[in-house]
Amino acid sequence: MKVDLAENYRGTDMGREAAALLGPCVQCGQCTFICPTFRLLDDEWDGPRGRIYLIKQMLEGEMPSAASLLPAYTLKTLQHDTIGANLREHLDRCLTCRSCEASCPQGVRYGRLLDIGRELVEGESPRPFIERLVRRALRAIVPHRRRFTALLRIGQSLRKFLPRDLQSRVPRRRPMGEWPDRPHARSMLVWQGCVQPALAPDINAAAARVLDRLGIRLIRAGDGCCGAVSQHMGAADEARAFMRRNIDALWPYIEAGAEAIVLTASGCGAFFREYVHLLRNEPEYRDKAKRVSELTKDIAEVVTDAWRNDENASPGQQQGPRIAFLSSCSLQHSQKLNSVAEKLLCRAGFKLVSVSYSFMCCGAAGTYSILQRKLSESLRMRKLGTLLATRPQAIATANIGCMMHVAAASPVPVRHWIEFLDETFAAGDVEMKPQGTARTQVRQAMQNAQAG
Repeated sequence: MKVDLAENYRGTDMGREAAALLGPCVQCGQCTFICPTFRLLDDEWDGPRGRIYLIKQMLEGEMPSAASLLPAYTLKTLQHDTIGANLREHLDRCLTCRSCEASCPQGVRYGRLLDIGRELVEGESPRPFIERLVRRALRAIVPHRRRFTALLRIGQSLRKFLPRDLQSRVPRRRPMGEWPDRPHARSMLVWQGCVQPALAPDINAAAARVLDRLGIRLIRAGDGCCGAVSQHMGAADEARAFMRRNIDALWPYIEAGAEAIVLTASGCGAFFREYVHLLRNEPEYRDKAKRVSELTKDIAEVVTDAWRNDENASPGQQQGPRIAFLSSCSLQHSQKLNSVAEKLLCRAGFKLVSVSYSFMCCGAAGTYSILQRKLSESLRMRKLGTLLATRPQAIATANIGCMMHVAAASPVPVRHWIEFLDETFAAGDVEMKPQGTARTQVRQAMQNAQAG
């Protein structure tokens, strides 16, 4: 795709990067039909190909309108575009799931192009005051652990007085459980994130217990937003400030010899891997960002490596509860860690059921479930339909956002996969047969879900 940059973008780093990202795209449309929003809305402008064309038009100096864009395609959907071809609106509707990017035959880096498009359109077309206020409030609360925790605790204390619809959006408080701190020859860092310590502190604690049994000490190195919330809302400067802060917090541990930075939220892990690119033009942080990205590991990678080298571990008999695995987009599309966590669950003895359209997004997507609630809930119901089709006893996932979003509407428990593995290990069965604790916990969680 040839791009003739407008004067205001020509010669800028962002303009050159965007043009380079657009170059490989041949507008083949292979990405379109695996896009969740296109499948939901049946609108070319709410698919990757349409959004790429809209970004190209903006970079060439045109703020696209329906009249100027209709000739570009002949698809029937464009003959009745009831929601218009407003660039910002269509970019807002994108989940950033990167399913299109994972399947693109030309290797177009759509996720990065989308970030650039969002940042530019924020400057070109200011939002209405109420939209700006809502987005600013989200960025002032969600990325900051203490602020988010305080508001969540208030909501949890008032939960029983809330209408049923609101109750489902305020999860019950969860205890953290034991965090082992025994010395081991190997040590790794864990970045706790912004919302996960408040919503589900037991996830990182479960990871610490699993790694402790595998001879690895997990050290809490810091918390707060990885920067993704700001980045995906077009506030790139704010995102970079979060990145620099996080690097500063992690660096003393890295210099002391920490082996890896472990992420149990796949969305955060995917963004940590982007630090090397997003801070490449900052001399003071460029090399440090590269090192942080290199050290970033999803918990599934760490357990796979450590358990493979554990001579005392052996596979279970797959007689445990039936689990449907919700593979988060950030795990399978961004980090390309398909089937890694699933294989660990199978090895531990759980029976994983087949899930149709496993590449489709559940609709959580960070703040998307708040800013695009109707679309998000529609996508969630479609996802739940595929997850529950084979009647699982529980749903496992790898990302806190997916877990909370789906759990709010699921009739069966939804939990992080590392929790299942932790309970199996805790049963004390060397052969990893999940006969005791894991099955009991799943049954109890199902009873709690039905009672709540």
